[in-house]
Amino acid sequence: MAPLAQSVLVTGSNRGIGLELVRQLAEGPDPPQYIFATCRDPEGPGGKTLRDLAAKYPNVRLIQLDAVNLATIKAAVQVVESQLNGRGLNLLINNGAINSHDSLQSVAPQQMLSVFSTNVAGPLQVAKEFLPLLKEAAKEANMEGLSCSKAAIINMSSLVGSIELGLGILQAPMYPYRASKAALNMVTRCLAVELQEVGVLCTAIHPGWVKTDMGTEKAPLTVECSVQGILKVISSLSQATTGAFLDWEGKTLPW
Repeated sequence: MAPLAQSVLVTGSNRGIGLELVRQLAEGPDPPQYIFATCRDPEGPGGKTLRDLAAKYPNVRLIQLDAVNLATIKAAVQVVESQLNGRGLNLLINNGAINSHDSLQSVAPQQMLSVFSTNVAGPLQVAKEFLPLLKEAAKEANMEGLSCSKAAIINMSSLVGSIELGLGILQAPMYPYRASKAALNMVTRCLAVELQEVGVLCTAIHPGWVKTDMGTEKAPLTVECSVQGILKVISSLSQATTGAFLDWEGKTLPW
């Protein structure tokens, strides 16, 4: 079996879904040659499990990247570029995000801006800075159509950002988080339209309600099961699904 991609970068990889993505990619039967695991502080206390993975699997490379700090994004691009030795980056997974349960009564402008900065502006800026490496991978692939083995951006979204279905999912208003995921979906659509011509696929994926720090223990889905589904869906993406909003089982979701 061919690897999902020769090179993968995951943001927010020190916990939850991001950490499990790195683990399953590294432990798979045909792992990527390069797994760039990024987070805000890979050397801090929260990065211990990630450091343990990197010590066990030499293809896991830890890189500091804060999606709201442009200098760290640019520095991460330089590190990735140097390690790829002139080759492109096949797959960028924008997974890092923050939650907010603020209601109409409790929400403040600064909280909205903070969540949008991390959940919307952050993934867009990461995609923008890594785009030259993604374009290079698409050029190297020498294949028709779109796929994650060629060049792709996956934005980790949420069903609560669906304008049609989101309000029926949870009782909590979660104004900043819901609005940020709806905005990320639009960013995904815009990227898909613009980047299709240069061979880069872009899709939004809802991972399910998962037992993580953000999802809480009330969630019905284990992180292992969610990530297994996500990776299966990612491996099946094609020209027909660029710009789509899918869940971890591959079902199409309404915007």
